[in-house]
Amino acid sequence: MHASKVSARDRQIVSALKPLLRKNGLYFAGIDVIDGYLTEVNVTSPSGIPEMKELYGINLEEKIADFLENKSC
Repeated sequence: MHASKVSARDRQIVSALKPLLRKNGLYFAGIDVIDGYLTEVNVTSPSGIPEMKELYGINLEEKIADFLENKSC
């Protein structure tokens, strides 16, 4: 496993998707980008949390759960 940098194109895709996802109450989603093209938006089981922990030592589980719980109130 290795870390990848987020490209300017990745950021463009996220910026385009963000309003629609938020409008629909989707605050945590995963995207797949291949050769600069969006191939998938995963809203049912986005991944990456264990990888973030392994690569960067960041423990996001509790922060994400707290955020989502507060959003549903």
